[in-house]
Amino acid sequence: MELYTKRLLLRPWDQSDAVDLYLYAKNPAVGPVAGWPVHTSVENSREIIKTILSAHETYAVCFKTDRKPIGSIGLMIGKNSNLDLSEQEAEIGYWLGEPFWGQGLIPEACLELIRHAFEDLKLERLWCGYFDGNEKSKRVQEKCGFVYHHTNKDVLWKQTNDIRTEHITCLQRNLPI
Repeated sequence: MELYTKRLLLRPWDQSDAVDLYLYAKNPAVGPVAGWPVHTSVENSREIIKTILSAHETYAVCFKTDRKPIGSIGLMIGKNSNLDLSEQEAEIGYWLGEPFWGQGLIPEACLELIRHAFEDLKLERLWCGYFDGNEKSKRVQEKCGFVYHHTNKDVLWKQTNDIRTEHITCLQRNLPI
């Protein structure tokens, strides 16, 4: 499935995207703040596409003009989430390559994914989180209508093997988006 916004195409990841993925995912300013380690090679990025980014409802964020991935966004529904969710709920995760920060691209992609989650998938509630210090992600969530729900302090984050504080936000289907 492909989803469209004014500027963007959200499409499934493909193994051929590994070079483009590595270009942005090797940057230490991108992954660690979002909770995943920097990619170490094109082959590492190819493996991440195969094992993580090929998941159902996970999309490459691309400009419509060239279809090349510049980031990623996805819904982790129910038990596929990092949170304890029912099958009528999902967690949204996203990241964007640093050259594209500050252009409103992730809020644009996020709003389309919210529409898809509520209208097409008929989900009841969406969750999102950000770690202490990730003000960009916090701002995306605010722009998209997510409301603060709770904070998890001193969480062992397995992907990066460190202790973090995570702030959780929520958006319900019956609220305007």
